[in-house]
Amino acid sequence: MDGFKKFLLQGNLVQLAVAVVIGAVFADLITAFTEGFITPLIGIFGGVPAFGDLYFEINGSRFLYGAFIDALIAFLITAAILYFFVVLPVAKLIDRFDKEEEATHRSCPQCRSSIDRAAARCAHCTSEVVPETA
Repeated sequence: MDGFKKFLLQGNLVQLAVAVVIGAVFADLITAFTEGFITPLIGIFGGVPAFGDLYFEINGSRFLYGAFIDALIAFLITAAILYFFVVLPVAKLIDRFDKEEEATHRSCPQCRSSIDRAAARCAHCTSEVVPETA
């Protein structure tokens, strides 16, 4: 029983559970944004296309390719929204933080680890380095 408790309270499992819940809520947020703002914008330029009723039949079997086209369009719109409103801003934010760290840190000439510019000794390999002054 102790092993099972340890498994349930393991950091990775808890993080995964939190990620799944946040992912589900985030998916709802993106869906609401798409349906509330993007779809009406598309409608301004000639109506919102609906392909869900399109199909073809072979020997009495229906192939609903229109539903696939609707799902594909929804996927592309959602992917574009995520890219332009989440991925790009977060990437720019990370770049900004990296540049700030580069301004205060440098590479040790011996072990290539990141050290403070004012350091006189590397914390990783303990070699002496000349401090940089601003």
